Amino acid sequence: MTVKPMKLSVPENAQDLEFIAQVLVRAARKHPDAGVRYLPGDVESESVFQSYGELLDAALTILTGLREQGLKPQDKVTLLLAGQRDFLAVLWACVLGGFVPCPMVPLPGDPARWAAQLAHIDQLLERPLLVTTEAMRAELPDVPGLRVAPLEGLRGGPPATEIHRAAPGDLAFLVLTSGSTGNSKAVMLTNANLLASMAGKSDKQQLTAADTTFNWISYDHVAALLEAHLLPLYVGANQLHAPASVILEDPLQFLRIVSRYRVTMTFTPNFLLGPLNAAAQKITEEKEKGGPGLDLSALRHIVSGGEANVVATGEAFLAGYAPHGLRGSALWPAFGMTETCAGSIYNREFPAADAGNEFANLGTPVKGLRIRVADDDNNPLPTGETGELQLNGPMITSGYYRNEEATREAFTPDGWFRSGDLGRIDEGGRLTLVGRSKDSIIVNGVNYFSHEIEAVLEQLDGVSGGYVAAFPTRRPGSDTEQLVIAVNPENGPEGSDEADLYRLLTAIRSTVVMLWGFRPTHVLPLPKDAFPKTSLGKTLRQRMRRTLESGGYDDVIARVAELTRRRLGGHTPPATATERVLTEIYAEMFDAAPEDISATASFFDLGGTSLDILRLRRQVERRLGVADLPIITVLTNPTARALAAHLDSDRAGGTGAYDPVVPLQPNGDKTPLFCVHPGVGEVLVFVNLAKYFVGDRPFHALRARGFNEGEEPFGSFEEMVTTYVAAIRRRQPHGPYAVAGYSYGGAVAFEIAKALEAEGERVDFVGSFNLPPHIKYRMEELDFVETAANLAFFLDLINKKQSLDLPDQLRHLPREEQLAHFLRIAPADRLRDLDLDLAKFSAWAELANGLTDLGRTYTPTGTTRSMTVFYAIPLRGTKEDWLENELRRWDEHTREPNRYIDVPGEHYTLMGPQHVAAFQAILRRELDRALGDGPVTDDGE
Repeated sequence: MTVKPMKLSVPENAQDLEFIAQVLVRAARKHPDAGVRYLPGDVESESVFQSYGELLDAALTILTGLREQGLKPQDKVTLLLAGQRDFLAVLWACVLGGFVPCPMVPLPGDPARWAAQLAHIDQLLERPLLVTTEAMRAELPDVPGLRVAPLEGLRGGPPATEIHRAAPGDLAFLVLTSGSTGNSKAVMLTNANLLASMAGKSDKQQLTAADTTFNWISYDHVAALLEAHLLPLYVGANQLHAPASVILEDPLQFLRIVSRYRVTMTFTPNFLLGPLNAAAQKITEEKEKGGPGLDLSALRHIVSGGEANVVATGEAFLAGYAPHGLRGSALWPAFGMTETCAGSIYNREFPAADAGNEFANLGTPVKGLRIRVADDDNNPLPTGETGELQLNGPMITSGYYRNEEATREAFTPDGWFRSGDLGRIDEGGRLTLVGRSKDSIIVNGVNYFSHEIEAVLEQLDGVSGGYVAAFPTRRPGSDTEQLVIAVNPENGPEGSDEADLYRLLTAIRSTVVMLWGFRPTHVLPLPKDAFPKTSLGKTLRQRMRRTLESGGYDDVIARVAELTRRRLGGHTPPATATERVLTEIYAEMFDAAPEDISATASFFDLGGTSLDILRLRRQVERRLGVADLPIITVLTNPTARALAAHLDSDRAGGTGAYDPVVPLQPNGDKTPLFCVHPGVGEVLVFVNLAKYFVGDRPFHALRARGFNEGEEPFGSFEEMVTTYVAAIRRRQPHGPYAVAGYSYGGAVAFEIAKALEAEGERVDFVGSFNLPPHIKYRMEELDFVETAANLAFFLDLINKKQSLDLPDQLRHLPREEQLAHFLRIAPADRLRDLDLDLAKFSAWAELANGLTDLGRTYTPTGTTRSMTVFYAIPLRGTKEDWLENELRRWDEHTREPNRYIDVPGEHYTLMGPQHVAAFQAILRRELDRALGDGPVTDDGE
């Protein structure tokens, strides 16, 4: 350690600590060989160990930099740091200086929403200092007055020699509650709260310096901060930390890490147990074949919380891994909230004390914590009766920072914290939860608020405003809650056209998946009188849940299932072994029975998104032994039957000819839409957009030539256009036609329209997604390394700042070394998702560079009838300048007035998860207007 006394005495016993800064200093002095081991995203790579003394040194150095920013004790500091080692160093620098850290995570893909959240926190915390990296600073949206200090500028000075002596009642941490719409509350946790919590946890869990703990939860979650970091630090134990992506992508890594590092204590949300149970047989078979297997004998306990623990799931987990040394008492269901300093009630008697129950009880509270259940008037209820869980003790927050109303609502008149959970206290003081009084859904351990889901879905076209309800249900034996969406279609469930109703149901499912990452188990089209409401118009969601679970909506569920089967073309059973395996994979992914999956149902019609393609590829490799399944193969063969035929043909040595048309959504009676790829040549960007056209109009994408083995890239812009025109006419021999292009593809779409008109065909819709007619000047700015950087950014291999900075840094290197550098710094999990190695990335970069070369030769000439130009925030400059000085030049190349349509988002995000629902509604209206396929609107220019 650099600094020994630091003018601070540290008690020998943890129970005598007075403020949180002493926890780190004490650990560094008393346990010099213990510390934090950081596991990389690629778990096969080497981990990095940092002793507690080294962590203290790093924090003291950053503390000097923070003080140079003018910070004083109790000033607020928001932390936006993806690197675990960086985060902990800055966190402790704040604590040692008496500053109050507040962890944050970015909201990717939606700058407007991210800006609103930043502005809200900036105002709430009274202009805190935001510490982030230079790279993440480049990604920040524009928030006036935001104070940002890059971490790189806080290092380099001498370590601080004094730390702040905090009072027990001083704020130590602020932890944000869920609030994805920008209205997060900040939970106040004092030094006294945290020390009381550590004493209680330590007593209950009996951790010592001999233990090794493991965490994979991100640090904005209170369990990661306290259960998985501060607690082992408090007792001097070693701790491991891995990125969440490692476990979410392969849940078995959770147990492999526990086994490899001899972990004795860990925490995981309950939802992880389900996939681990599914993998137990695989591990046993591996071991029987001489594989390494697992050694879980060191694992004393797993704290499991976040949602109700299903007894059968927990028992299956313990039994399934008993052959690998897992103790029969190793699983501890637990309860905790941010407001209770994470885990505060633990069940150490599972499963013995839970025999015959559906859900595990949560055990008894830690020392110092009192619990009760109360009626609606906050009167305590006797043993066995159900009421709201309320808590009181020194580890309970005093409230929410600068939010008196929320604080007042959170506490009873006699000072007990209201959890919002419904439960009962059984004999022996054990707590069992039975539901919630708050309107939220917990899926896989994450809390989602009903009103936030409803607010987004109400924006979809075809939904009656004020008649959307999002509420939970739980199937018997399920590992987690499921989401139910009830909605009133604008024409009523009976009056809606079948195709329109099916499209609406698909749009709702797709929107939920894209924004929240899981599928609703039911989408219920209901009449307005089926929505029970209070006198103030609030929907009574709990009543709707009771109706669902009592069978009141069974007829609606059956009608939706029948509609879905009919729109998917009925049921065709699998005919080959490969088809059977694929239908089983589809069933697992979409939470259905294998016998309900038709071999002729499209992966995308079943609910698949662009993210699901990556999951499908991993499953195909695992179940069928087919490695490196190209994404285009899934796009062009989306049914189990077509994909099976392709896979079996490949095994037999078959090959397919190049066809640029990728039918992302083949159904619908309206005029098909053909969308041209952006400058990277790939069409994956259109997958989520196409889902909103189900049953409405066919949606085809045009993919560049050169991705597949043996394909030669286009030799000229003219060849590309001619090839696409021929492919379009094979698919649709005569007009009227509808063509559009994203970015670079806008110019190609314009030329396709000209060529079709020259052949005597009608082209009634030509769309440009945020591109002006003159692309040559932009193409001339892009040399090979610039194009490769743009490709890497487009694929999320690098961030925006890196895409701007790296070309100049790499330009002097040979091409292979330039490309290798992009892959070296890319997230390992993203490379696995995209199945990218140097050879594949190099080929893609060469193809993109070839398209750039073709763009350098392109000068727009001639005219088409008219254009519809959708404009978003440009790559640089203002939206107004972009429209007036660049996009309006399309007027020079049309014979009739053009339409310029404002759409939300930025150039790279206008079809991203946050904006695709809004964009598709605008695009569909414009197509209906131009092609006479639907009601005419006039909201363009």
